[in-house]
Amino acid sequence: MASITLEELHAYHAIDRSIFSRLVINLRRDLAESMLVMAMWFWLEETGYPNIIAKLMNVSDPVLEALAGEAVTCLNCLGSTNPTVPHNAILPLTARIMEKDISLLMFHQNRFSTINGIKNFMTTVCSRIFTDILQHVTGNTSQVTPNQPLIIPGFPHSLFGSVTIVPRAMDHDFPIGGLWGWHPSNNVTEDDRTLFLTFSRGFPVLEEEIRELFTKMCGVCVDSVHMQDNVARGEQPLFAKMVLRSVSNVDQVLNGRRIAKFRINGKHIWARKYERRE
Repeated sequence: MASITLEELHAYHAIDRSIFSRLVINLRRDLAESMLVMAMWFWLEETGYPNIIAKLMNVSDPVLEALAGEAVTCLNCLGSTNPTVPHNAILPLTARIMEKDISLLMFHQNRFSTINGIKNFMTTVCSRIFTDILQHVTGNTSQVTPNQPLIIPGFPHSLFGSVTIVPRAMDHDFPIGGLWGWHPSNNVTEDDRTLFLTFSRGFPVLEEEIRELFTKMCGVCVDSVHMQDNVARGEQPLFAKMVLRSVSNVDQVLNGRRIAKFRINGKHIWARKYERRE
């Protein structure tokens, strides 16, 4: 399998490393938050805003500070389960840099795809290309124990989870496969693409009706449906788990809502993002 050394990876991401250094060294911004900002900009580059980070090279530190602030506003929007997002809530500086409209509503309506994309770039890119910079800022420039992960305040994150950052030698090889780029199916668990459905008592819903409803809405998007199985004789299932084919389908169904209501054959179905409870 083709591979690339850490030294080559640093060279490839020289611009990204320069911007991250300015965030955490020149501007003294929070390390975890700055990594999430970079991961969000990587995700934007993959979803219609090309070369956004390269375009930041020539902006002043105060402008970079303001752009990072707009990115943090987006991250906070993703973290809110029921934010009030005006339709005209644009990100003025980011839109000016990109010469293209970009709004909080876009992040809100694509909440789960965005969260997954940011997690992907945190895991596959940020955790590898910023390690020496993180060591410099934290003062942890030597590792007593080989392969010991760095401790970065702010991780695990309440929304984006944990990230493993292990210092490596410059000649360390990384497999190229999956190292760059994002796709809605990358690093996605089944829970990430699962919705929790509830039904009204007295109006029994069939699995076939669930599949019919969401197929009409989103095309062939349903992977599996798991109806409530602990139902007493003569009773109806009151809930189900529906696994979709991608996180993008989750955003299609919810469209920025915390709970979405649907109707089929006179029966109501409520959908929300599934959250595993131990």
